[in-house]
Amino acid sequence: MPTGIDVDYFQSIIKKLEHKVEYADIRVRNSLSNAVVLKDGKIDNVDTGINYAIGIRVLQNGAWGSAFTSDIDKVEQVAENATTIANQLKSDVSLTPTNPEEDVVQSKAKIKIEDIAIEDKIETMKELHKIAQLEHIQSTNISLSESQSSDLIISSEGTNILSDNNRTVLSMNAVASNGEVMQIGHKSLGGVNGFEVVEDADLESFATGISNKAISLLSAKTPPSGDFPVILDPELAGVFIHEALGHASEADIILQNDSILKGKLGQKIGSELITVIDDASIETGFGYYPYDVEGTKSEKTTLVKEGVFTSVLSSRETASKVGNPESTGNARSSVSNKPLVRMSNTYIKPGDSSFDELLEDIPNGIYLKGSRGGQVDTGKGIFQFNAVEAYNIEKGELGTHLRDVSLSGTTLDILNNVSGVGSDFNLSVGFCGKDGQTVPVGDGGPHIRVSKATVGGVQ
Repeated sequence: MPTGIDVDYFQSIIKKLEHKVEYADIRVRNSLSNAVVLKDGKIDNVDTGINYAIGIRVLQNGAWGSAFTSDIDKVEQVAENATTIANQLKSDVSLTPTNPEEDVVQSKAKIKIEDIAIEDKIETMKELHKIAQLEHIQSTNISLSESQSSDLIISSEGTNILSDNNRTVLSMNAVASNGEVMQIGHKSLGGVNGFEVVEDADLESFATGISNKAISLLSAKTPPSGDFPVILDPELAGVFIHEALGHASEADIILQNDSILKGKLGQKIGSELITVIDDASIETGFGYYPYDVEGTKSEKTTLVKEGVFTSVLSSRETASKVGNPESTGNARSSVSNKPLVRMSNTYIKPGDSSFDELLEDIPNGIYLKGSRGGQVDTGKGIFQFNAVEAYNIEKGELGTHLRDVSLSGTTLDILNNVSGVGSDFNLSVGFCGKDGQTVPVGDGGPHIRVSKATVGGVQ
């Protein structure tokens, strides 16, 4: 259960602040973390840390004052500093109404960080390296990241939420070479759980699958260039919907005039087959959280319903500025940083087509799988992503294996060109960066078919 946080003490601080300012909240995190990197079977880096952090935020005269400390003895001084800052400023910040929550949330992790020695976890990673040593594999890079925290959010409005949180991620890269070509296989597994995420996985299949992927790409061909009908697998479809549409749906991006979706609320922006959802309440998603950092209970938000842009992601502050009656519960940040509007688990809702049905109507196209990053301009609505691999589609069947493939186009064109949505579903494990802050997210959906998109080689 959450430990190390004196809730009564922080309640007393809030009581003092509520007589001085319009609004105040305190966020506290007591955390334990491990990060291990293994390169070619040898330890490259081990970081273990215990962190206690306290952030205080006050609103006065429409302006925020914020201060942060890791010293429990300086909390009252930090509260005074935040109040002084707010009193020296004037702005137009207002918050939408909220329903103050009082709750205690327990983690469902079965194996906590302290239950297994870090040396034993390193041995598991070394075993993965050995399993991955197939012919043509030149090197491996394996990383383990695990965190465990107790978190408190308490406010002058009556919010009082204490939660216990765990996250674990295991990632692996394998590099293959035949003397002329070098290719990389990659995969991550993780969840809002403890080390059982690793122990319950089929690690032999995990490691050999990554190595075999890198090896198979050595003999893959370079792709054709041009406009084709394409099928995106759940991973690439998820990356597209997160990067190209999800970020453009964030209220702060819209308020910065950096979103192709500004002014399009209620308008049709895509095919009737497309429904897009952001849902932090999915406990199996890596972007899960029960409450955001403002104490708003997480919920399902439909961003696009049957092609119509229906909702903007917001915090309490940005909701009031974009005309939302209340926050969607998407304020996220570390204790020491300003809350930003962030996605959680963002996905395309599955349809009713099988993979074979998506394939059968394509005489000459491309099936793209996986993601190796890319770039998006949310203001102009243009993007370019690199797929891990691809296959030619020839008369409704998969053909030549391809590598170094890119997908590019405009967000709205792709959405409007969706001609089929699969019935399968998968959420990937990932992290999202914005304004120097990184948060865990999930993204995905089913396979989707797009009638026309631009495909080319990666330079």
